[in-house]
Amino acid sequence: MPKDLSNLTPAKGSTKSKRRRGRGTAAGQGRTSGRGNKGAQSRSGFKRKAGFEGGQMPINRRLPKRGFFNPFREEYQVVNLRDIARLEGVAEITPEVLYANGMVARADKPVKLLGVGEVTAKLTITVAAASKSAIEKVEKAGGKVLLPEPAPKKRGKPVKRDKVVEQSA
Repeated sequence: MPKDLSNLTPAKGSTKSKRRRGRGTAAGQGRTSGRGNKGAQSRSGFKRKAGFEGGQMPINRRLPKRGFFNPFREEYQVVNLRDIARLEGVAEITPEVLYANGMVARADKPVKLLGVGEVTAKLTITVAAASKSAIEKVEKAGGKVLLPEPAPKKRGKPVKRDKVVEQSA
């Protein structure tokens, strides 16, 4: 029979038949079905907890904690002036333009401009943050760096009031 995609079979001797456990002692995997005697591991549905080390103190508890994780940290994608100097024929640079040219991984994440390299063209660059040296170099070339307005603080200290204001019902 010709071999084509409709009748493919494994090569002879390359596969073994599945072990049929729990089918009597003569089968070799009868009685306990290869699970040993008693205990949670011999029961169906048993799952060991992730990181469980048999009652030994787990490694995540043996090792000390280090440092601090700031959930509000903002990570910037870094772009240098030397990278922007390679873009030709573009007067206005935004994160979308940088993303389109493969200079940042994502257009929706904040971009920071750093001053490594020189820029000669008059450019308008819109980024989330920029170093002082980068701003100076762009302005020296006749361009400008547009930064967003700083966001208002999310939390402040509660206001202490000297007297209680009574509400009329």
